[in-house]
Amino acid sequence: MRDEAAFTAFVVARGPALLRLAWLLTADSDAAQDLVQEALARAVGRWDRIADGAHEAYLRTTIRSVWVDGWRRRRGAWLDVVPDLPDDPPGGLRAGPGDTADDTATRLTLEDALARLTPRQRAVLVLRFYEDLGEAATAQALGCSTGTVKSQTSHALARLRVLAPELAEAFGRAPAVRTGPAVEVTR
Repeated sequence: MRDEAAFTAFVVARGPALLRLAWLLTADSDAAQDLVQEALARAVGRWDRIADGAHEAYLRTTIRSVWVDGWRRRRGAWLDVVPDLPDDPPGGLRAGPGDTADDTATRLTLEDALARLTPRQRAVLVLRFYEDLGEAATAQALGCSTGTVKSQTSHALARLRVLAPELAEAFGRAPAVRTGPAVEVTR
């Protein structure tokens, strides 16, 4: 690599944002750090060939790919396991600059609810709404069909409504009124 200083400066400046993405995907501090480290290790040899301004997009895509690859390998072992949230997630997820007490409470509620989703449901929501990928791009990133992305998004949002109905109000939406049988949520 010719420009080690640029690589180091990028990691210092954008590392926390990359770590936040990894933490949202994994809900585990150690796994998030490993994920970012793996993505950086893959990118360091290609750094000079990545177009200027495309480094963060390249790393975000690499983080998603590394996570999906690992998820596929371990799919059967932990599909129904719900990880606990770490006490202090990386990248300042607990409180942001200028957050009010209500903002922090909403963030904590959302984190807890996301951590109680299945890994696939959490991944679909993170890719669709945090990473702002479309249904087709999310399906490609996860290696599944667009229909699966749609159904997982629907199931995940329905489960979030049950786990944390107060989020609908916090995000300016009316709480959903359900008709029909009650949905049972187990942890």
